[in-house]
Amino acid sequence: MYRYSRADLLRILRLTARQLAGWEKAGLIAAVESYSFFDLLQIKKVRDLCAHKVRPAVIRQSLEAMQKQAAGMENPLLEASSFSTGRRIAFRHEGKVVEPIAGQFIFDFSARDQVVTSTTAPQAKPRLVPSDVADLFAHGIALEEDPATQAQAIEAYQRVLELDPEHAAAHINLGTLLYNRQEFALSEKHYRAAIEVDPRYALAYFDLGNVLDETGRVAEAIQAYNTALQLAPTYGDAHYNVALAYEKIREPRKALKHWRAYVKLDTSGPWAVHARNQIHRILQADGLKLVYKQG
Repeated sequence: MYRYSRADLLRILRLTARQLAGWEKAGLIAAVESYSFFDLLQIKKVRDLCAHKVRPAVIRQSLEAMQKQAAGMENPLLEASSFSTGRRIAFRHEGKVVEPIAGQFIFDFSARDQVVTSTTAPQAKPRLVPSDVADLFAHGIALEEDPATQAQAIEAYQRVLELDPEHAAAHINLGTLLYNRQEFALSEKHYRAAIEVDPRYALAYFDLGNVLDETGRVAEAIQAYNTALQLAPTYGDAHYNVALAYEKIREPRKALKHWRAYVKLDTSGPWAVHARNQIHRILQADGLKLVYKQG
């Protein structure tokens, strides 16, 4: 099985080394130097739950409680469908939804689960076992790594969405592959679908901002980037891109705020050099330096 390095993982999942170290310290992830694509899938789910403001300690407690609730379950993040319920996690497994810390079953108002069946009526498609989608999604991640198999990755994500149209991460990954092929209309469609599934998915707003910017809708791109930053104020790439967008529409004072935020998050990277140069240039503009200091 192909193994991914720590650098690969950080790049593919768009994580920081600090995030990964924090999850290792919390006991959510083993501190290793290489990962399988199933590990990537698990870490991606941890990332998505943390993006919904679920604390790592709560995620760990939920996983431990779910293992006790479902005998024989080794990895709830891969073997069941998980989602946040405010500050906690619920799992959908074998047709039921459980909040494992409280040990309570809860009502599932998902439209795809509101199906009435009888012993005589013909069944529609059988319910998909979550691991089927998980395996296919993980396979898509693996295929993405080789440019020669990215077309197959697109097919894998399309199949995931046929099986689970509300798989936000598949919409994101498919949208990014299409974006890289300059199929911007289709890319935008999938980013917007991810937002519809999960309105608090900061990455989806960031990626939507990129395609809007690329297609000349800079004002809309700024709105998308700012929404990403409302959801994730320390999202460095969003600060960087929205600063560039403000520069495009000649609003340097608004850009300045985000350049400064970016260099606080990235103190030594190559993009930090450009950000510092932009700060210096804006502050040296006629009259702006004094105005900024007084503000």
